[in-house]
Amino acid sequence: MSRNIDIVNVKGEKVGEYILDDSCLEFDKGAQAVHDAVVGFLAEVRAGTACTKTRAEVSGSGKKPFKQKGLGRARAGSTRNPVWRHGGVAFGPKPRDYSMKLNSKVRKLALKRSFSDKVQEGNLIIVDQFVLSDCKTKSAVAVLKALNADKAKVMISVAEYDDEKLIRATGNLAKAFLMKASSINTYQVLYFDKLLFTKDALDEFVKRLA
Repeated sequence: MSRNIDIVNVKGEKVGEYILDDSCLEFDKGAQAVHDAVVGFLAEVRAGTACTKTRAEVSGSGKKPFKQKGLGRARAGSTRNPVWRHGGVAFGPKPRDYSMKLNSKVRKLALKRSFSDKVQEGNLIIVDQFVLSDCKTKSAVAVLKALNADKAKVMISVAEYDDEKLIRATGNLAKAFLMKASSINTYQVLYFDKLLFTKDALDEFVKRLA
């Protein structure tokens, strides 16, 4: 069933309605897809650069340190043995790629389900235009306060980064993040308390869900 969401201006006044079609909402399935998408995203952002040297890579001679028998000590064949000080590391980490393969249908389902949950919770805000008179941070804060989103972690989504004033005004906000609708993923939808879309941005975003 389609849903009607109020469209407001930067003062918080209703100026219209936005109809969310059934094709971009999903409430029955997709919980596992959301989990897989979040795990996949967090895996992809891991650097994977941890590295230790094996006994073949540490510096040191290959000479047997002392004779095999007669000293009352445990036998040793190399000073680079992992049990020796300055020796190599046994089974230590090596650079690797942590990214996971996730089918496009699963990604789409996860994004649709996470977005639908925000809609159901009433945490979707749609503004006709997010236009500021200047590039001051306090101007952006005033708009968020009018939209009752100043105390929450809020994602401000636009169609394009074409407004220099908006970019500069939101750059220093600790709990607000500006991003393009085409770049939003499931993790970001879940991370932010509220989703604030301009009408043009939401038009572009729902095309990814249909």
